[in-house]
Parts: sequence; structure tokens; C-alpha cells
Amino acid sequence: MNLPAALHLVEPLDRQTLGERAYAQLADLLISGRLAPGEKLSLRAAADVLGVSIMPVRAAVSRLVADKALEVTPNRAVRVPLLSAAQFRDLTRVRIAIEGHAAEQAAQHRGDDDLAAIARAEAAMRLESELPAPDLPRAVELNKSFHFAVYEAAHSPILVGIIRALWLKAGPVINLDLRANPERLAKGDAIRFHADVRRAIAAGEGAAARAGVAADIAGAADVILSRGGLAG
Repeated sequence: MNLPAALHLVEPLDRQTLGERAYAQLADLLISGRLAPGEKLSLRAAADVLGVSIMPVRAAVSRLVADKALEVTPNRAVRVPLLSAAQFRDLTRVRIAIEGHAAEQAAQHRGDDDLAAIARAEAAMRLESELPAPDLPRAVELNKSFHFAVYEAAHSPILVGIIRALWLKAGPVINLDLRANPERLAKGDAIRFHADVRRAIAAGEGAAARAGVAADIAGAADVILSRGGLAG
């Protein structure tokens, strides 16, 4: 049977599904800060952990390199890029604009389920921060969960997709800093900003929600830049 030419370009469904799953899981490692700037990624080790062959992992890594979330070094190693201070400042400005807009939209479009999800995420991170010995990797995950509960409440899949692309680059830097400097969690700046954002969204106050997210992003960025831990 003759097939339309375009069908020859379609991957078999099982391979395509595995590739999508590998991409989603590797992207989540970056967004959640479980891969640090400069850290090398072994394709074979990733395939073993994900329980797939190396081909879907290679396809996923190629997509992440195209997204500039991973890079290939001159010796062909795959690693998380190191951001310069200038690149990080630029990324921070873009995040403030886009994520602030998403929070403002969330205040206008959230439903009861969204408010419940935001409240759960905010409470979970606050409770973790109050423990005598907080679980920092869990706190990092809870921080991500809160932010994306807010952004999902905007009910704009395109907007959330743009934010996920930003977090592919920002996640390793921001979340590595939180893990390495637990006093940031103890000090409670993020906890206070999260509470402000939750209250603003519940009250339908878009400008206040935008301001809370902007303050959260800017505050974390200021700490990271003051430590000088970025590339030259």
C-alpha cells in the first residue's frame, strides 16, 4: 500500500511517547533544580534511571540543547549551562515581566479549584520552612509547585509554556542557591511573598499579585548576584 509522503516522517508511536516522556522528566529535573549549573549529564545513566533505551534520551537531550537548557561542550559532554551575571539579570527581567503578568491574570481568572491548589502549595512550603531541619530538596520542589499553581490559575496554556521554558534556564541557578544557602528559607522572604501573592489572587487584586511575584523573583536574584556564584 502506498503511504502519503508525510507519514514517512512520523515516528512510531511508542518511540515518540518514550521520547516525550524522557523530555518531560529531564525538563522537570532542570526546572526543579535537581541538576546544577555546570553539572554533566550522562545519557546512559539517564536512560537507566528512566528505564528506557538511549535513543529516547538522546532525542530528549537534543530538544533541550535546542531550548538552550543543556549544552554540548567541545569534548562532546552534555551539561547544564553556566549563566553569566549579565545573562542572569536579563533572564530575571524577563521572568518578572512574564511571571508577573501570569500572576495578574491568575487574580482575574482563578476558580475555586485554583485557589485551593495555591493555598495548599503555599501552606506546604510554609510548614516545611518552620521545621527545625527543613528538607531543602523538598522545599525547592514546593517552591516550584507554588509558582506553577499560580501560573496555571491564569488558564493560559501558552503563557505556562513560556514560563516553563524560562524555568528550564532559571531553575538550576535559583534552586541550587536555595539548597546551598538554607538561611534563605529560614529568613522567610519567599514565604512572605508567597503569602502576599496568595492573598492578592484570592482577593482578585491583579496588581498586588504581580507585585508579589516580582518581589519574590527580584529578591532571590539579588541574593544570587550578591554571592557572585555565576559565570564571569
